[in-house]
Amino acid sequence: MRIMALDVGDKRVGIAISDPTGTLATPFGATERGAGDAAEILRLAEREGAGEIVVGMPYTLAGGRGAQAGKTAAFVRELRGMADIPIATVDERLSTAQASRLLRESPAKRRRRSDRARVDASAAAVILQGYLDGRR
Repeated sequence: MRIMALDVGDKRVGIAISDPTGTLATPFGATERGAGDAAEILRLAEREGAGEIVVGMPYTLAGGRGAQAGKTAAFVRELRGMADIPIATVDERLSTAQASRLLRESPAKRRRRSDRARVDASAAAVILQGYLDGRR
């Protein structure tokens, strides 16, 4: 079963998806935030055969819930109200920083490494890979 992960931000939602065995996470892309973004993500999940969605919850470094965590929780509620598949949340502290570091270390051209949508999709892949590794 494929699993989709989301890195929810104010401007974009980074998306990653696992391979069919649920072993390897791959950045998929990003979608702009706005009206209908949850429905678009659910259509994508269905098209890609995702049987579960994992959403990164941006807790503070101290473990509390800040303003962004509240916005993400509202988005998760919206998804759950529309979805027929399970939606889980996981701690995503520092996933964007880790994704940015990994992209900096990659041989990709500088312009592509700094593309915000690419960073968001990579952050979703970091979230998903951590979730997949924790399941084993």
